[in-house]
Amino acid sequence: MVQARRVHRYTYADYVALESVSSTKHEFLDGEIYAMAGGSEEHSALAAQVVRALGNAIGDRPCRVHTSDLRIYVEAAGLATFPDGSVICGPLEQHRPSPITTALNPTVLLEVTSDSSEEYDTGTKLEHYRTIPTLRAYIIVSHRERRITVSQRTEHADWMTRVAIGGGRVAVEILSLDLVVDEVYRASGIGE
Repeated sequence: MVQARRVHRYTYADYVALESVSSTKHEFLDGEIYAMAGGSEEHSALAAQVVRALGNAIGDRPCRVHTSDLRIYVEAAGLATFPDGSVICGPLEQHRPSPITTALNPTVLLEVTSDSSEEYDTGTKLEHYRTIPTLRAYIIVSHRERRITVSQRTEHADWMTRVAIGGGRVAVEILSLDLVVDEVYRASGIGE
């Protein structure tokens, strides 16, 4: 007879307690806690370029751009995560069970892929993010090639995805922003 291995399931309270004392960021999903690895120099540069472009596009809108230090909680999935960037328009809606700032209402989310996150960022995480009622755009920046993918919620609540590669541009309509692929990748050395 084969015995099943017992898997420990964590509560959200366990996760919050760990986060309050840890110097490493963690993601929480479905009773599991995952340490988030630090990104490469290229990853950091790509995220910074897009965060800068988002900040420049906001103008006088009542929005704020955030780096990966802001946690986002996806209620429908029970996911707590730190995207590479986010935009919150209007007042930040705090996830009450989290004693530290954790937002429920992003308008735009950004992820820069890595070898370990690419499949998750473009699959499961995309599906989780699409359940956020306030989300209007999800930007995925590839670490492998000059490629930016933007999934956007239409006025009819459907999702539309556009992809731009080197030499192209892709719109983030909610902010009236065109992300120019070669400008984002200029200092990264990717795809040269």
